[in-house]
Amino acid sequence: MIGIIDYGMGNLFSVSKALERIGIPYVISESPEELNNTKGVILPGVGAFKDAMARLRETNLDQFIHQYVDSGRPLLGICLGMQLLFEESEENGEFEGLGLLKGRIVHIPDRDANGERLKVPHMGWNKLHFHQDAPVLEGIEDGYVYFVHSYYADGVDEKALLASADYGVQVPAVVGQKNVSGMQFHPEKSSKTGMQLLTNFAKAMERSEDML
Repeated sequence: MIGIIDYGMGNLFSVSKALERIGIPYVISESPEELNNTKGVILPGVGAFKDAMARLRETNLDQFIHQYVDSGRPLLGICLGMQLLFEESEENGEFEGLGLLKGRIVHIPDRDANGERLKVPHMGWNKLHFHQDAPVLEGIEDGYVYFVHSYYADGVDEKALLASADYGVQVPAVVGQKNVSGMQFHPEKSSKTGMQLLTNFAKAMERSEDML
């Protein structure tokens, strides 16, 4: 069973419906005790980095997440949930993240390298470019996925960058290190490619030590 962490800022409905479509049992909970009975957890997220981290700390879910990762079971962050995995963010100030992955969350520039204006927030379908093989990417070929974001992860460790997308800058799209992984886009809204990614994460629950 997958646990979906409910801290008041997640896209719970769309994620849970996607898991239902691929036949994966789940529980939505804010209780560390209940979530600890799962084989893998998803940290969804919509909204502001500062508010999300405050909610995780208020509910002690930040401590739970670290303990869960230390147990060797897989954790998947989605959209804002992925950004929370990193060390810090510049969104509306300077704020510390969970620090599970190396990197900093920064604003998408207004213009690309050629001076062409970029629409921010970035909303739309972008092609994935793969940087290395990983079980979470198994069966994915030339996939397009759906993004909605104004910030992206910068300074990501080369070994943790699994796939990226181009939007004026190289946007880390799928990241992973050991049993921690994240997706900047919404896999639950990304058609066949997104469903395969969620299926791969579910498979990882059965082989958590070899996820990435």
